[in-house]
Amino acid sequence: MASLPEKPAVPPVSNAPPATDENTDARPAGPVPEASAGADASNADREHRTGTVVSSTGSWYEGQTAGGLVSSKARGKLRLREEDTTNPIAVGDRVTLRIAPEDGTGYITAIHDRSNALTRRAAGSRAGQRHVIVANVDAAWAVQAVRRPKLNPGFLDRFLVMAGVCKIPAGIIFNKTDLARPEDKERVATLRALYADLDYPVLMTSATEGDGVEAVKDALEGRLSVLSGPSGAGKSTLLNAVQPGLGLRTGAVSDKTNKGRHTTTHAALYPLESLDGGGFVADTPGIREFGILDLEPDELGHFFVEFFHYLDDCKFPDCTHDHEPGCAVKDAVQDGAIHEQRYESYLNILASLREGEARVGW
Repeated sequence: MASLPEKPAVPPVSNAPPATDENTDARPAGPVPEASAGADASNADREHRTGTVVSSTGSWYEGQTAGGLVSSKARGKLRLREEDTTNPIAVGDRVTLRIAPEDGTGYITAIHDRSNALTRRAAGSRAGQRHVIVANVDAAWAVQAVRRPKLNPGFLDRFLVMAGVCKIPAGIIFNKTDLARPEDKERVATLRALYADLDYPVLMTSATEGDGVEAVKDALEGRLSVLSGPSGAGKSTLLNAVQPGLGLRTGAVSDKTNKGRHTTTHAALYPLESLDGGGFVADTPGIREFGILDLEPDELGHFFVEFFHYLDDCKFPDCTHDHEPGCAVKDAVQDGAIHEQRYESYLNILASLREGEARVGW
């Protein structure tokens, strides 16, 4: 696991008319066929646009294109195609739209290949399937408050594993540093050093005081990013500090439960127009748990980066590093080369994988 990748070129979002000689900067979030932006394009080309799904409500999707937002519906064959997901179209998907000339609405006719997707297990009658929260994510950040609500290292480790499985570069944000007591500062300093040594980016912030906000801006600029964590950790307040006027809803932490109140009801992408390099941030619901999908127990060790140097030295190639003799990982824990807390997290996730219920819960 390394630091976040180089910033991709994220075109700015605009609700202006399609690009012309006088308006060359109005480009979409996703790639646009060259013919669709030119004045000499055919009628057929002008009826099609490519863009990015920035929100979905019911059967309608908002697609950001060169000509601005287009309210669209999906063609039936896209909605009904056989997949193991509950939603064939998700926020972050790059799609091709056919524009209806009579009212300017669109039909999604094609979904472009995804580079990755942040997913969770579906619930209820669709249990066993996956629900795509956000597609084509450049970076995922686990947000934890230093207190109120209580910091949960187990969530961080499960989140990092999940991001690795989803092939999403990940980092950690410790927020609400202004609330830290001496004992909180000591605990957070230990965790910060632990994850930094594992090459995970770690940011320290106080959204209400403005501390660390510039570092967050730099991390989000030019990327499609996801911030996830328990309700009350300050995600929405932090995003509002990054993008003044963004208007994401915020909620206080309950004095009775010491947990946050849910303020986000569905995933949506928001353009970071105040940043020179643009970017998008996904505001995700206050999800109680993420499912770690497509991972067998003997594969889990590949997503704990400090295990890498020892995996080939285990006696058994399918070692799960909890009971087998001749395990190099267990020896490294005994020698202090692998942090005992991280190994305990590994064992907890391993047990839940064996039960078929690996979740990022808090």
